[in-house]
Amino acid sequence: MSKFSTIDYVIFVIYFFVVAGYGYWVYNRKKKAGVSGSHDFFLAEGSLTWWAIGASLIASNISAEQFIGASGQGFTVGIAVAAYEWIAAIALIIVAVWFIPVYLKNKIFTMPQFLETRYNQAVSLIMAIFWLFLYVFVNLTSILFLGALAINSLAGGDPNTFHWIIIALSVFALVIALGGMKVIGFTDVIQVLVLVIGGLATTYIALTLVSEHFGLGKNALAGFTAMLKDSPEHFKMILAKPGPNASQADIDKYLLLPGIAMYFAGQWIVNLNYWGCNQYITQRALGSDLKTARTGILFAGLMKLAMPIIVILPGVAAYVLYKNGGLQQEMNAGGHLNPDNAYSAVLGFLPNGLKGLSIAALTAAIVASLAGKANSISTIFTMDIYKKYIKKDADEKGMVLMGKFVIVAAMVLSILLTWKDLLGIGGEGGFTFIQKYTGFISPGIFAIFILGFFWKRTTGAAAIVGIVTGFAMSVLFNNYAPKIFGHETWLYTAFPNGHGGYEIPFLICMGLSFLFTIIAIVIVSFAGPKINPKAFVLDKSMFKVEPSTLALIIVTLLLLTALYVRFW
Repeated sequence: MSKFSTIDYVIFVIYFFVVAGYGYWVYNRKKKAGVSGSHDFFLAEGSLTWWAIGASLIASNISAEQFIGASGQGFTVGIAVAAYEWIAAIALIIVAVWFIPVYLKNKIFTMPQFLETRYNQAVSLIMAIFWLFLYVFVNLTSILFLGALAINSLAGGDPNTFHWIIIALSVFALVIALGGMKVIGFTDVIQVLVLVIGGLATTYIALTLVSEHFGLGKNALAGFTAMLKDSPEHFKMILAKPGPNASQADIDKYLLLPGIAMYFAGQWIVNLNYWGCNQYITQRALGSDLKTARTGILFAGLMKLAMPIIVILPGVAAYVLYKNGGLQQEMNAGGHLNPDNAYSAVLGFLPNGLKGLSIAALTAAIVASLAGKANSISTIFTMDIYKKYIKKDADEKGMVLMGKFVIVAAMVLSILLTWKDLLGIGGEGGFTFIQKYTGFISPGIFAIFILGFFWKRTTGAAAIVGIVTGFAMSVLFNNYAPKIFGHETWLYTAFPNGHGGYEIPFLICMGLSFLFTIIAIVIVSFAGPKINPKAFVLDKSMFKVEPSTLALIIVTLLLLTALYVRFW
């Protein structure tokens, strides 16, 4: 990729000062208003608007692994990977209508607090410690490592600049995170604007490159039409189950996205657990009133429908170009075809100025995710461990100071772990690294949350059994089931993985693990009282939606239906 021009640097610097300046203005305004309580710092209680909540959800969700990883999967599989984005829109509807009312009515501010309120202190403490380790050692480090790697490769790939980029991203994130959730929430609005504008610019260039390659001039729409005609298989949402004579390439695609089956299995667990049972995400809405929270969450759902245009379509365009003789050098950088090069391959063709905007978009995604994750780490540690077990008499000022200290400590630790890639993120690949450590526990977590919400008999003992069972079942189905039970059973089909073994698609494993976890929780809960004294009191009025909320839900579902009908 060519070097950045002066205008690229100018645009990036302007972006930095606009975000940092706006964040400082929000912080100063809050300070002058005398707002300094812990709930304001951790949750921005009552001060985030619906559009700030929605923008912050998207900014926190989209990071380097989406831009680089999703484009890479777009290159390999096509738009079928958009299922993660589009099913998220339905998951957000479910969270807005049924999950958030339960959280807000019971004044839940953290996920460990939910578990203590509904189950017991043991479940809460176990999961608080688990989430802290997961957020610091997996999420924060992988976001920082992948982000620095992506920006460094786009800037020319000089290994000497990699560490400077790590420090710059960390400092930028700290500037935002130390201002508290209100600063994070409102600066995320700018981050999303930059992310969307820069992302759309990249997609536009990708489509015009396809158009020019086929001799159709600089016409993005003509480029998209040419892609549809040239590679129709890359525009199918539902992958067919591989037959006996299927190629390994087709089997690998199905292992990643197992056709219609994934819509009855792990796709829902991934999305509902991420959007509804995850401190990092729900935190944005927990300090708000019900109507504002719901509108913000549904606004995020609408934006998720458009995200594949930004994070997946450039990868599909790169595939079409590569298939027809283009991007050979860019896609084979490193001596072999690497789908994760798709996004940077397209970026290399951006004109001066737009390169700076696109790097700003990628930086916005990374920094927003880092700041949000650091705040979640701080919130869980301060409210669920420090206040409860270390200093029970901590006042508001002391909690905020501890929160800021934890943010700095978490960021410094992530820098140390990322500096020489001590965790081996680069070796495993970012997406694989994240899935390996989060996907194995997701079925158990989601099971204890969903039954905790809506089944009054679920007990604390059953919740602990559920966590253990979910992990054990995930290990069984992912690693051992094909060897023990065979390749074809009434529960699953295992496919050759190209490395001498057989695998069950990951999303199917997740669905099976969830099923057996639910059964285990129900069996143990039957040994307890018919109604657990700690069960939530629910009434139908909690789940009623206002006409404006219902209209947003209907629009989202209609758009989603149209997309699936077109690309089925």
